[in-house]
Amino acid sequence: MKLKIPPGVVFLSFGLLMYLLAEFLPVGYFDFFGRHHLMIVLAISAILIAGVALFQFYAANTTIDPTQPGKTKKLVTNGIYAYTRNPMYLAMLLLLLAWGVWLGNAFNTLLAAGFVAYMNRFQIEPEEQALTKIFNKDYKQYGLLVRRWF
Repeated sequence: MKLKIPPGVVFLSFGLLMYLLAEFLPVGYFDFFGRHHLMIVLAISAILIAGVALFQFYAANTTIDPTQPGKTKKLVTNGIYAYTRNPMYLAMLLLLLAWGVWLGNAFNTLLAAGFVAYMNRFQIEPEEQALTKIFNKDYKQYGLLVRRWF
C-alpha cells in the first residue's frame, strides 16, 4: 500500500482548514442552545471509541500502524469492530465534528464530509485491499456484515 499522507496528518490538516474557514469566512456562524454540551458529547464519544479500538488492537497483539496494514497479524471483528470497521477514523471524524461545533461555522460540515471522502478513497480503500490479500474470505465476509463508518 502506498500511503501518501498518514491519517493523523490528514486529521490535523482538516482541523486547521476548519479553523481557517471559521476565522476568515464572513458567513456561516451558528449558535444554539446546548452547543457546548453537543461538543463535549462528540469529543468524549470520540475518545472512548478510539480508546476501545486501540485497546482491542493491543489485546489482539496486532499493529495499529495504518501505514503498514501488511503487518496485521489478526483480524479483529468483535467489540467495537462488530459495529464499525474503522472506529479510529470514526473517532477522528467525531473530533472534527466537535471542533466544528466549537468553532461555530456551518460550512465546517463540508470539510468534515471532505475528510470522510478523502479517508475513504486514499486510506480505507487501500487498507481494505491489503486486508483482503491477508485474510481473503474472512475479511470479505466481515466487510459484508459491518459498515465502514457506522
